[in-house]
Amino acid sequence: MKSKINKAIFPVAGLGTRFLPATKAQPKEMLPVVDKPLIQYAVEEAYAAGIRQMIFVNGRHKRAIEDHFDSAFELENELETQNKRELLSLVHSIKPDDMECIYIRQPKALGLGHAVLCGQCVVVNEPFAVLLADDLMVGQPPVLKQMVDQFEEWQASILAVQEVPPEHTKRYGIVAGTSVNDRMMDLTHIVEKPSPENAPSRLGVAGRYILTPGVFREIANQPRGVGGEIQLTDGIAALMRREKVFAYQYEGKRYDCGSKEGFLEANVELALAHPQLGASFRHYLKGLTL
Repeated sequence: MKSKINKAIFPVAGLGTRFLPATKAQPKEMLPVVDKPLIQYAVEEAYAAGIRQMIFVNGRHKRAIEDHFDSAFELENELETQNKRELLSLVHSIKPDDMECIYIRQPKALGLGHAVLCGQCVVVNEPFAVLLADDLMVGQPPVLKQMVDQFEEWQASILAVQEVPPEHTKRYGIVAGTSVNDRMMDLTHIVEKPSPENAPSRLGVAGRYILTPGVFREIANQPRGVGGEIQLTDGIAALMRREKVFAYQYEGKRYDCGSKEGFLEANVELALAHPQLGASFRHYLKGLTL
């Protein structure tokens, strides 16, 4: 019987230092792109891929994320009283009735691999997705849905990848392997943040993963890696010695909203595509002197 992806881990415990002072009292995942926080885009992508159990690995300063996906009695009552049905429906849509949210505290900031390992108690022995909310992914169908469809065929771990400039390899996990079709690659190498001269390719891992539960054992037994952190990349490299791991060149666009430039790009481009705001915003931009 083929496995399905029913659970997603969202590592959201980071401090967001690149966005200070905006993130001093607000999680970076709650920064809005047009009219929705980053974390909502990621959760909606997972939901569109058929996932219903959302696992947030957070820190003590991330209460706003939990509040966002919780009910808001005062707000909902006020909207109901004022007969603002459209807004009330919008608030209810943030967390559909068939979606479950689970929150796990990451006690120390020990790296992405450690954050994923924190979710093992809920995932147990199932394959699962990992979504990094910093990476806002726009695709049709949604990028994670594309990956879930691939998993149904291959039944193996899959990493979303994109081609990156040579000078940017030191920002990514970089992969290499053997192509099996136009978009899928059977991996033989994965290296965390190599220098351009040591990079095995220019294919960088984006913030979407589908992983088999065997990765938990590898992460739990590995030493700390780049930056003194427990790297997810190192766990995947160890997993490759036991199982097939594939890279998938997704159809769509990624905005690096962990950087200020990427965050601004996402706001501009998604505002232009917004059904209510797009036309007037485009008119505004055309009137600017640049």
